[in-house]
Amino acid sequence: MKWRKSSYSDGGSNCVEVADGANTAVRDTQNRDLGHLEFPSPEWSAFLRALERGEL
Repeated sequence: MKWRKSSYSDGGSNCVEVADGANTAVRDTQNRDLGHLEFPSPEWSAFLRALERGEL
């Protein structure tokens, strides 16, 4: 997987990395060794839209 820092990370110690593909993978930058979570890309996009709208 090709990881990149999420644009939603605050630039400090609360960083999240994402990898795009058939699924979107998410991991904690400071705890990479703990693995990652994967979500179907459309569901991840819907989650981000809900956050932007303040629904969550």
